[in-house]
Amino acid sequence: MFKRQRNLIGLFLPLAVVGLCIFASEASAQKVRENFVYAPPSLSLTSDSAVLSVCEGQSGASVRLNARATSPSGNPIRYVWSTSAGRINGDGSAVNWDLSGLRPGIYRAYLEINTGSGDELCEAFASTAVRVYCTPTPLPPTCPNLFITCPDRIEIDQPLTFTSAVTGTFGGVTPTYNWTVSAGRIIDGQGTPSIRVDTTGLAGQTVRATLSMGGYNLDCSASCAVSIPPPLPVCRKFDEFPDISRNDEKARLDNFAIELQNDPTSTAYVIIYPGPRGRPGTVQARSTRIVDYLVNSRNFESRRLITLVGPARSELMVELWICPQGARAPNP
Repeated sequence: MFKRQRNLIGLFLPLAVVGLCIFASEASAQKVRENFVYAPPSLSLTSDSAVLSVCEGQSGASVRLNARATSPSGNPIRYVWSTSAGRINGDGSAVNWDLSGLRPGIYRAYLEINTGSGDELCEAFASTAVRVYCTPTPLPPTCPNLFITCPDRIEIDQPLTFTSAVTGTFGGVTPTYNWTVSAGRIIDGQGTPSIRVDTTGLAGQTVRATLSMGGYNLDCSASCAVSIPPPLPVCRKFDEFPDISRNDEKARLDNFAIELQNDPTSTAYVIIYPGPRGRPGTVQARSTRIVDYLVNSRNFESRRLITLVGPARSELMVELWICPQGARAPNP
């Protein structure tokens, strides 16, 4: 559970949304896997009123709280409600917040959702505030409820779209939209409820989009941050040679085996390109000979060794590749 901030500045912030995923992955040396990102659940929380007139001792004063949550992985969503004061009636995505009898002030309702379990546990948090006043106490200026929706699919070097939603009273103010980002560049949507951000070259970094609503004498802002996955590891060609003598070939393979020992999680690829006039079975014989030497003479694990056949070249050619875990296989 998160720590609630009860100071005055924290109470004036209309909405905070945080998503967290905990995933475990198991390395597999049998095959090469593509890198992808698990997205946290999406959550927004609104109330049907940002201010409420209720005096101490008065009953029957409540607001309706509505949560909108989605789970990209399709797991069931569990809702846990709490408040700084008052009482929550109901459960699920829509509840009533009873504020009867409270002193004038600003109170906050909190929502925690979680999806999945075990190694795929995702959580998200949101809050919204309501100001309670007692007539004829003058109503101080308030911000509308503002929240930002982060993109649920994040790819390396692809634009990100951040979208805002505003609810509650505007107090006769015509709001303006001023966006800033912590990294990247806004390429579309400045001054509107939605922006697109260029993330070229930002692999492995975090991008936070912050929206400040102009037209108010208060800090009416909200933000949302996403992490861009790190760049995929890449395979590298260690050596290549034509139809050389057996002893020369063994020397090349000895160096190959030594290099592979430096990374026990890497995968070795042997790609053989046949010559235009090669005899039937030449490629298979060469492949079998190389595998036999690496496995039986150099004690290399056969499960870490993959052989491929490429298109014909002007002469028979052998390529030796080393691929770290998670890299895409070389394409002959």
